[in-house]
Amino acid sequence: MTTDTPTAAPATVPITLLIVDDHPVVRDGLRGMFESAPDFAVLGEASNGVEAVEQAGALDPDVVLMDLRMPGGGGVDAIAELTRRRSRAKILVLTTYDTDSDTLPAIEAGATGYLLKDAPRDELFTAVRAAAQGRTVLSPAVASRLVSAVRTPGNEPLSAREREVLALVAKGTSNREIARVLFISEATVKTHLTHLYGKLGVKDRAAAVATAYERGILG
Repeated sequence: MTTDTPTAAPATVPITLLIVDDHPVVRDGLRGMFESAPDFAVLGEASNGVEAVEQAGALDPDVVLMDLRMPGGGGVDAIAELTRRRSRAKILVLTTYDTDSDTLPAIEAGATGYLLKDAPRDELFTAVRAAAQGRTVLSPAVASRLVSAVRTPGNEPLSAREREVLALVAKGTSNREIARVLFISEATVKTHLTHLYGKLGVKDRAAAVATAYERGILG
């Protein structure tokens, strides 16, 4: 007579993480938090966006926890570069900033989600699990901002190119010079200006710049 041996439950494969933040104390805190849970594994850390791109390529994490404003390379540029490289990692922004000038560029660049650093531990764990599955995760404050930006007349989000044009306009750059800097035609510059005027609800360059500063699009 044979006795069946109980089959052990399959081990859960942990979600692997790369933590990106310019503050060592924040990185240490996040590492300790995630390593205390059995379903996460921290593969590495980076202190700026440039390091983040390098580490993501070398370590191939499931999720990158990305801060935004960092000396030596910001988060938005890193997100855009990882998206360009078709990185498998899902990028979850974790920052203290929730202004339109931070949230919209990050999401447009390819971030899967956006949380604020005051998020409770359980909310952060849930967000990382959701991000690893490719689901969009937004903090309530950020979600509210995005909905407002879409629904409010004259407050439609600017595209990345429109923001580039607007930033050059704010520096007093002529249409011809903008075209040269961005490698586009003057006609295209004028088209971008027309579109961003409509989105900002203004009629000229000066009003566009003033409104952009007021709304935090330029800062």
